[in-house]
Amino acid sequence: MNLTILGCYAATPRTFTNPTSQVLEIRNRHFLIDCGEGTQVQLRKNKIKFSKINHIFISHLHGDHFFGLIGLISTFMLLNRTTPLTIHGPKGIQEIIKIQLKLSNSWPNYELNFNELESKSSQIVFEDEKVIVKTIPLKHRIYTNGFHFQEKIGERKLNLEAVQEYEIDKCYYQNIKNGKDITLEDGRIISNELLSFDPISTKSYAFCSDTIYDESIIPQIKDVDVLYHEATFLDSEEALAHKTMHSTARQAATIALKANVKQLLLGHFSTRYDTISLFKEEAETIFHDVLLSDDGRNFEF
Repeated sequence: MNLTILGCYAATPRTFTNPTSQVLEIRNRHFLIDCGEGTQVQLRKNKIKFSKINHIFISHLHGDHFFGLIGLISTFMLLNRTTPLTIHGPKGIQEIIKIQLKLSNSWPNYELNFNELESKSSQIVFEDEKVIVKTIPLKHRIYTNGFHFQEKIGERKLNLEAVQEYEIDKCYYQNIKNGKDITLEDGRIISNELLSFDPISTKSYAFCSDTIYDESIIPQIKDVDVLYHEATFLDSEEALAHKTMHSTARQAATIALKANVKQLLLGHFSTRYDTISLFKEEAETIFHDVLLSDDGRNFEF
């Protein structure tokens, strides 16, 4: 599981920082999560191929999380994209994008699909044979979702020494990988545990965009490998965080602790602070394993 941070700062972009956007690579799928202004430039800088992105997940319709979307859609057209693109986001995103395409007479020459979300309960928004993605309803000033990305358990691994010892024909190998026991010609039943090894452990990633401190999300993110949680403010501005429906670094760490996640990744930093290291210092008073997002930073989990 690989994560590239394209932007991780709040609201107003600066010459050296960018608003929220990131690319998650999981099981050879490349998912773009949020698309703040400047996202396509950041994709270029980080050498991520546009053609690999087939699904875009938008948390909410505040500009610093989706103003880069129309530009990216248009660039896909200029690059003669042919594969379908699906945008998962709040109800209204289709209208916003289509009116821009209509008035600029810039209809894409590829299939553009919208999966509009309005449920206040968690729902599956993407699923294939390797990955499942569910929404994490968040509490912000407007309708907002986070996203939980989970690898599916893969096939078991053959224990070649064992299958050869029992002289099991290759035609049964797939059944063994699927977890089935094998019955030999003499009637003996060989347990699958003797013939195979456990599959590679799965990874999970939870993206919690703009949100007030909210313990109701804990069941949905419990035990994830990596939790990205917004930390717009430090504890000294807790009153402002509450007013604007954002979180502090201490609050994000508290959620991580109570959800028993393995690692906490902080982001969405207010630009009022001189250094983002302050967020890590504050969070580490609560939670043991804290990472900091930063534009262009790559994480291999």
